[in-house]
Amino acid sequence: MEDYREVFYSRERWQVLEEKRRKAIVLMEALERSLRLPVITHGSVARGDVRPDSDVDIVILETPRPPGILDIVLESLGYEVAKRVIVQATPGYTPKVYYYLDWREEVVVSYPLARLKPREREFYRWGGELDVEGLRGGLRVPGVNKELKLVIPKPWGHIELGVMGREGYAARILGVSLETVEERVRVLSRRRRVGRTGVFLEVEVPPGSSVEEAVERLARVNKLFRRAIGLP
Repeated sequence: MEDYREVFYSRERWQVLEEKRRKAIVLMEALERSLRLPVITHGSVARGDVRPDSDVDIVILETPRPPGILDIVLESLGYEVAKRVIVQATPGYTPKVYYYLDWREEVVVSYPLARLKPREREFYRWGGELDVEGLRGGLRVPGVNKELKLVIPKPWGHIELGVMGREGYAARILGVSLETVEERVRVLSRRRRVGRTGVFLEVEVPPGSSVEEAVERLARVNKLFRRAIGLP
């Protein structure tokens, strides 16, 4: 079948995966120890189908209190933040803060500014997610990549299956709702047709300014953002 592929990993690819996961484990352990909040990695590091330019995406699943404490924690851990960006994908989505820990944007830590909606929480399982215990145990989980291929790990690498036409199967394998699968298929299919699609809001936090200050400024001028973070 055209949308089925078996991918066998080379020794070099296994080494890249080990290196990416080592970075993720060190950072996730430190964040959990400092913040006492649940932390996951999602995407190719969780699935295992990494490449040298793959991102290490770390997600704090709850908002640190106060949000700007993450700056202090990362500095104390020896990380240098390259930039901080507040992103709200659509007016109905929960805004998130992204911390890029290098100028190549290889390592990214994010957290939501309000409680994630069930559909938003499922987004991470859609792409594949693992906690630090799963990483330490060498687990790899199924997830969908940016090409809309369902990646299913195997001892020798992985298999890829096209999601379109298999939405129900993908939902069962990933443990998410069919609605989440259908929504992601629509969004990613459109992105493939028209290129990178815009987001509702994307604002970089200026150097020397706190995340709290940037959030307060946005909340004063953007009522949809203010509503999304639960302010009257």
